[in-house]
Amino acid sequence: MSAPQRQAGTQEGRAARATGGDGAPERTRRLGARDLALIAVFAALIVVLGMPGALFAGTAVPITLQTLGVMLAAGLLGWRRGALVSLTIIVLVAVGLPVLAGGRGGLGVFAGPTVGYLLAWVPAAMVTGYLLERARRLNAAVVFGAMVLGGIVVIHLFGIVGMMWRAELSLSAALVADAVFLPGDLIKAVLATAVALGVYRAVPDLLPRRPRA
Repeated sequence: MSAPQRQAGTQEGRAARATGGDGAPERTRRLGARDLALIAVFAALIVVLGMPGALFAGTAVPITLQTLGVMLAAGLLGWRRGALVSLTIIVLVAVGLPVLAGGRGGLGVFAGPTVGYLLAWVPAAMVTGYLLERARRLNAAVVFGAMVLGGIVVIHLFGIVGMMWRAELSLSAALVADAVFLPGDLIKAVLATAVALGVYRAVPDLLPRRPRA
């Protein structure tokens, strides 16, 4: 193969990754059957991760495995589909389905102290997915950093505000209550990173890629 041919093939490969492989820009590409199936599968995964139940460690906000599913959805599907996965769960909660850990669901959840953590799932997925889509390299440090920024920092910021609002805690009290979740969430970020790196190698076209020039 000549040098011009190799260069053309490289440019075509970059274009395919930037468009999701179907010729349409990722930002404007409509969701296809494969996208909808993936969103449904990862929404189901988040529900399944809630089945072990919830642990209340001296706070009104439970410790669950479901944020691991939020990290995985964003890290493997990208910001757009990952956010839709989280939005699907929030809608299911709103209509009364017991899809949260401990069998919780219904509008009452949005009046409780956990509302900030729950609503944060969408922006958390957007941040995580966007960072990974735009990353030049998907190594362990980059993936873990994206998981931490989206899956921990964003969710905890929203969670702290939610506890101050719905539980009427002071900022210091909310920070102390929130700190209980940090060790477990760091472990989830490590697990999500390990799973994501394995999936990237096995299914390299699953995550839409638009790396910065």
